[in-house]
Amino acid sequence: MARRVVVTGMGAVTPIGNSVKEFWEGLLEGRNGVDYITRFDASQHKTKFAAEVKNVNFDDVLDRRERNRVDLYAAFAMKAAKEAMEDAGVDLEKLNRDRAGVVVGSGIGGILSFETEHAKMLKHGPRRVSPYFVPQMISDIAAGHISIRYKLTGPNYATVSACATASHAIGDAVRLIRYGDADFMVAGGSEAAICPMGVAGFNSMQALSTRNDDPKHASRPFDRLRDGFVIGEGCGILILEELEHAKKRGAQIYAEIRGVGFTADAYHITAPAPGGEGARRAMRMCVEDGGLNLDEIDYINAHGTSTPYNDKSETEAIKALFGEHAYKLNVSSTKSMTGHLLGAAGAIELIATVLAVKHNVVPPTINYQEPDPECDLNYTPNQPQERVVRAAINNAFGFGGHNACISVSKFVE
Repeated sequence: MARRVVVTGMGAVTPIGNSVKEFWEGLLEGRNGVDYITRFDASQHKTKFAAEVKNVNFDDVLDRRERNRVDLYAAFAMKAAKEAMEDAGVDLEKLNRDRAGVVVGSGIGGILSFETEHAKMLKHGPRRVSPYFVPQMISDIAAGHISIRYKLTGPNYATVSACATASHAIGDAVRLIRYGDADFMVAGGSEAAICPMGVAGFNSMQALSTRNDDPKHASRPFDRLRDGFVIGEGCGILILEELEHAKKRGAQIYAEIRGVGFTADAYHITAPAPGGEGARRAMRMCVEDGGLNLDEIDYINAHGTSTPYNDKSETEAIKALFGEHAYKLNVSSTKSMTGHLLGAAGAIELIATVLAVKHNVVPPTINYQEPDPECDLNYTPNQPQERVVRAAINNAFGFGGHNACISVSKFVE
């Protein structure tokens, strides 16, 4: 019998709150994290707004000297990991650290450090590049920092699959526990790519909304007037444990991770496969992997990026898989509030999914004003909805055709 995996701790740094409590309250309030960019002068960019993390204090995880040697994405990860570890209430002295590991990914990694050091080299020459540049920039270093901080000597690595990164990280961590390689895993994703090159790059591929006159209504998943995603930043971390390990130490249990589904579109570097075919297979796999029936799924936390193609293809995938039950589901995109956290999206959105299952409340899709005839499901428009959520799916799809879906249910002995 497969080992069961449960969620025992969570941590979040997001554009709508710098803790899980603030994040969840923000979702239920319909709090909007999108505004004009303050991180740099965006006057020459096509898009002048983003969903920035605000008022985050790193003093409890990094002193000033350490902060100067760590990219922002890794700092976000250390902040969220601290909250998650404390939330899990684990006694590190009693933890078998050889069976405790970290899988935390980043889709882009330390692009802020890359920009800074590249500018320094162009202006002053290569000898002025920081000796910390490479470890600041690489996408695995957040996982490394967390492992070092807590002396977790089990499996330790990063995943990179664009906007599916965090979901792949969490799915891998689930499997490491299931297969007996670990009992306790820190898993998630972190991203900090709101910078001149990041915004310019996404602008050049026409992926971002350019609603500069009304940024608060720019992230509008499934709405007919959607014109692109809003770039966000932040981190989500979950503590995953083997069930008996969690029970033995008296841990709180938020929910059970039931199944994982990974597929590829094998179609195009950015566009989804026609009809959401790869997404459909990934959702089916994660439901079947969890031993669930399709009619037990009550909620889907959608990838829902607010781009014309993604929202339409995801809707098609849901309808193709669930048939008539698709119209009994609640679907929502929390990206309407947080923007798109790229490689961190799957983690913070899985936290939202776990809390929806725990509290029987579905967070809304805000800015939903004009229905799209091609997107005709219940997207939980503008207000949260109370309903029993027995089981739910979180979807994450990345450039390159990467699809990662995770199913969650209420914990039952």
